[in-house]
Amino acid sequence: MKNPIPRVAAVHDLSGYGRSSLTIVLPILSAMGINVCPLPTAVLSTQTDGFKDYVFHDLTDVMEKTVDHWKTLPLSFDCIYSGFLGSPRQILILEELIRHFKTDNQLITIDPVLGDDGSFYGPMSHDMMEGMKKLVGHADLVTPNYTEACFLLDRDYEKEITLKEAADLLQELASKGPEKVVITSIPLKGKEGINTVLAYEKKFHRTWKAETLHIPVSYPGTGDIFASVITGKLLLGDSLPAAIDRAVHFVSHAIRNTFGHNTPRREGVLMEKSIYQLMAPENMSLCELMVLE
Repeated sequence: MKNPIPRVAAVHDLSGYGRSSLTIVLPILSAMGINVCPLPTAVLSTQTDGFKDYVFHDLTDVMEKTVDHWKTLPLSFDCIYSGFLGSPRQILILEELIRHFKTDNQLITIDPVLGDDGSFYGPMSHDMMEGMKKLVGHADLVTPNYTEACFLLDRDYEKEITLKEAADLLQELASKGPEKVVITSIPLKGKEGINTVLAYEKKFHRTWKAETLHIPVSYPGTGDIFASVITGKLLLGDSLPAAIDRAVHFVSHAIRNTFGHNTPRREGVLMEKSIYQLMAPENMSLCELMVLE
């Protein structure tokens, strides 16, 4: 029987302080009318960006036992959505979750959290990168930033790339399995001061672009917000360009609002002041179809 409320298994870490991961995923998807079943990969005292001496408690064993218990229940998921994974073993547990609960018309979102600005995040490694390359083959939707896309494809990180080079990245990632690929933070040549998101739909061979003016600050958790909004919109039956448009608008609104309040960067964006935007009427004004030769 189809779930009366869409249900998502959310495989992310949980930070006690700082807006990222499950503290982002839960309120956003819940506000969109989606039931979230968390499968925490770790519990942290704070999110990691900007904090020292944080407490990190690995939950790999608990993850495995949770999945085993879920297997015994009359449980189904309309979506399985992963973010931060702390070890190759956790990747294997996620693959088992996907295999056991796989159904037709299910959305598998993989946000391959690996790094940014050309470098790995602190706990990431080449072993994790290799595991993530295999994991994206299970995905219907992947949402890497530009750095993570380069890692997944063994590409050199370049400070600027052409639109054609970016389109090649999208299509090469799609060839690994995902039907939809969305890459954020693409440093396009001639687009200084512009934040660019590009997306590719393999079924229709369409490339989409959304751009916003750059605000001179970088907040942790914005990637989690972006991937969560797109996942939620797709799960509710919206098209990829509509999902991207809403996600870009929402993230941009949250960043601008937060920047105006001048709160500590490490706390993340003031999402609570923007969440009403998720219920606002659609405003398809950012995402445009690209015509590539």
